[in-house]
Amino acid sequence: MNNDFTFSIKSIGFDENYHPADNTRATTNFANLARGSSRQENLRNALTMIDNRFNALAHWDNPKGDRYSLELEIISVEMDLAREGNGDPFPAIEILKTTILDHYNNRRIEGIVGNNFSSYVRDYDFSVLLLEHNKNQSSFSIPDNFGDLHGKLFQCFVNSATYKTHFNKPPVICLSVSDNKTYRRTENQHPVLGVEYQPNESSLTEQYFKKMGLAVRYFMPPNSVAPFAFYFFGDLLVDYTNLELISTISTMETFQKIYRPEIYNANAVAGAFYKPNLKNQDYSLTKVVYDRDERSRLAIEQGKFAEKQFIKPYQSILEQWSANYAF
Repeated sequence: MNNDFTFSIKSIGFDENYHPADNTRATTNFANLARGSSRQENLRNALTMIDNRFNALAHWDNPKGDRYSLELEIISVEMDLAREGNGDPFPAIEILKTTILDHYNNRRIEGIVGNNFSSYVRDYDFSVLLLEHNKNQSSFSIPDNFGDLHGKLFQCFVNSATYKTHFNKPPVICLSVSDNKTYRRTENQHPVLGVEYQPNESSLTEQYFKKMGLAVRYFMPPNSVAPFAFYFFGDLLVDYTNLELISTISTMETFQKIYRPEIYNANAVAGAFYKPNLKNQDYSLTKVVYDRDERSRLAIEQGKFAEKQFIKPYQSILEQWSANYAF
């Protein structure tokens, strides 16, 4: 059963000329920026923010703050049920791959794959399945086996020959902190990742990503105003170089400043105990335009797309595969 799914990878550069592919999730950070009349200005401003933040963090041997820039690739992962031979692959996952350009030495340095994480099945789980399960219920609960299929599909991809052919290291995914948890600052500090925080309890997102095989640690990088959630395999602080980590921080902090300015572009820095607040009014806006209401609405539409195109047509196959899949 482990070999029933085959994966294929497509990549497209994320630059000021980027146009989303037809099957790209419209809520994806990068796709959302590349729409509307301000699309090119949005992209140009976001890319400038990324490069500036990278050079601020990689400040050694970089007196003018212009040594590095980042090249970003959108990695689209399509999945096919090989034994069905349906010839219509499902757009399973989208992630970002960073490449670091060192202009002083004229060389390219491989960065980190992952960073942003987008998944139609995840949309289905959170925006369709979870909502339906709790409809008209007096208290919130989680469906049985919530996230099991998604977690196994992700691990199947990361362990596949396709992944290992294209990427040298496991992925790192960087997300916003949860606004219903409190985070306590610890004494642990990393030169690039910054000060480590610990949550008061596990979040649903943590539990969901744990089923994907990922551990999580929370760090607030130097000159950031709030911690980030870093999801990873192995040892985050040992397995990746400082430049690799900076490529993730600079990319994802830029996206979060745009999409979560109440948290990541706040005018006050997180203290010893920090509770994120999406209703915070003391924050600054970036020069990037986006439609947050549209983004929330589309998550439900895209979850229903996954249900119609993937979950329901192949439900029996997926259930059987998930029950038998061994990591």
